[in-house]
Amino acid sequence: MKVAVIGGGTMGNGIAHVCAQNGHDVNLIDLNPDVLVSARDTITKNLDRMVKKDIITEDQKAETLSRINGGVDMPTLVSDRDIVIEAVVENEQVKQTIFKELDQHCPPHCILASNTSSISITRIARATSRPDKVIGMHFMNPVPVMKLVEVIKGYSTSDETLETVMEMSRGLGKIPLSSNDYPGFVANRILMPMINEAITALWQGVAGVEEIDGIMRLGMAHPMGPLFLADFIGLDVCLHIMYVLQSGLGSDKYAPCPLLVNMVSAGKLGRKTGEGFYIYGPGSKDVKVSPAFQQSVV
Repeated sequence: MKVAVIGGGTMGNGIAHVCAQNGHDVNLIDLNPDVLVSARDTITKNLDRMVKKDIITEDQKAETLSRINGGVDMPTLVSDRDIVIEAVVENEQVKQTIFKELDQHCPPHCILASNTSSISITRIARATSRPDKVIGMHFMNPVPVMKLVEVIKGYSTSDETLETVMEMSRGLGKIPLSSNDYPGFVANRILMPMINEAITALWQGVAGVEEIDGIMRLGMAHPMGPLFLADFIGLDVCLHIMYVLQSGLGSDKYAPCPLLVNMVSAGKLGRKTGEGFYIYGPGSKDVKVSPAFQQSVV
């Protein structure tokens, strides 16, 4: 299958990686050539780790990289594709603009998929003349490691499109599970209120950062605590999704915690800015609770 991935960031380069590793010809597209260079470096490093762990061979690494072509000319690079997977910033207007352009330049049979984690597939599809071929493919981060693909069926998505994407996802070594197009879908409808409640517990002084995360790790068998996970996702992303849930479902039970709002306003967005609930140093293990939250709860 001929694939195009729009966006060379963390999610985009991960999607390109798994598609190419599983035999697909991939055009990775980004407006910024530097992002494409960085994306290829990231994919190469991830493949190197797989070689070191004897998951793939050097030849398989070379074959994977040979299937990835980076470029900035979107109209040309999508003109012969079977599926395009958009993985850009989580902004509905930006996505609709991209899908409108894709609709003009992709062949009629081409499926248009979005990696959105919360934005309505039905509304994105309205920007195209092919809503039956528009679908959500919500990969989990990090893409090369996580097994789930949450497949979102918009109001007009055809059964044929859904089955094609489910089959493709299985071919990537993923486990696709489908949901209908409602705010937050399944993953974030459940996850984000939990994260928001953890932030509220911290804000109200119920417990400290390490205690909240430790209780959820040790008592609920979560691989990472909700505050650490929020930092990993990005607090701005968490805030955006809470607003989507609040607006789309019309309930104030999804209102974001004021502490989350303030932290995003202050630019403390988590790992990507170096500080959120934790502070992140240059090393992968150089992590400690932010001074703002180090006072013990008594």
